[in-house]
Amino acid sequence: MSGDGVLQAAGEAARAIETVSWVLFVGGFAIFVFVMTLLAWSLRRRAGPLRARLWVVGGGLVFPGVVLAALFAWQLPMTPSWKPMPPADALVVGVTGHMWWWDVRYRDASGATVRTANEIRIPAGRPVYLALDSADVIHSFWVPALAGKIDMLPGRLQHLLLKADLPGTWRGQCAEFCGEQHARMALHVVAMEPAAFEAWLQAQARPAVAAATPRGQAGQQAFIANRCDACHAVRGVTAEGRLGPDLTHFGSRLHLAAGTLPNTDEARREWIAHVQRVKSGARMPSYDRLDDATLAAISDWLGGLQ
Repeated sequence: MSGDGVLQAAGEAARAIETVSWVLFVGGFAIFVFVMTLLAWSLRRRAGPLRARLWVVGGGLVFPGVVLAALFAWQLPMTPSWKPMPPADALVVGVTGHMWWWDVRYRDASGATVRTANEIRIPAGRPVYLALDSADVIHSFWVPALAGKIDMLPGRLQHLLLKADLPGTWRGQCAEFCGEQHARMALHVVAMEPAAFEAWLQAQARPAVAAATPRGQAGQQAFIANRCDACHAVRGVTAEGRLGPDLTHFGSRLHLAAGTLPNTDEARREWIAHVQRVKSGARMPSYDRLDDATLAAISDWLGGLQ
């Protein structure tokens, strides 16, 4: 995984923020040194008349006013547009924030919608235009290494333009308190080589592959028998559910539960059986009533949805 901090920029938008951050750090340190120098001088200065008005006006008004005005004027050209216009070759990705997960949508070559969740895959070196909204409360989209953060408001479409210079994986986070599991509302942006991304998108557009093993078939049947399809769609198996993440190609994702757990067999079984213990308040109930064989079968089937 690549560096995830503001000072580990992996794209043009993030580099502008990194530059502003360093200037503020250096400027703040210089002001701190200046003030400490004045303090040291005042402690060593012999008693005498003090020109209070000069210090109040000069040090309290003129000095900070000039510094802040200069910083403001300097950073203006680096401030992104509130509604950036996408380049002609930009990839458009729709992202909707839910309590507490991310719905991600693409268009394939035929114009059909391709749905995934909690993971945004993009081609490295190509601009990406994100259309951001919320289905419930105010969320905030932030991937520090790629771009600044922007609020996602119910009933309003926001836009963010970003680009990853090279392939890599970066963690993002909801940056606006949105309820009990706000801290576990994460996502990952995965930048791929352009050819690999196109192959991935084509694969994501296909329906789920039918279970090939008896255990996988048992997992699929258990998934439907326990009405998991009431909330989750698996194209080619069931397309009914819309309340939870689309699971058509769930096995290809790096994490589950919006970045809470790695997508491993053990973690899948833990999540299915003990959702409320792992992520209390989540809209999915715990299925601790299922026996180990059924849990293992469902986990195996979900892991095979590549």
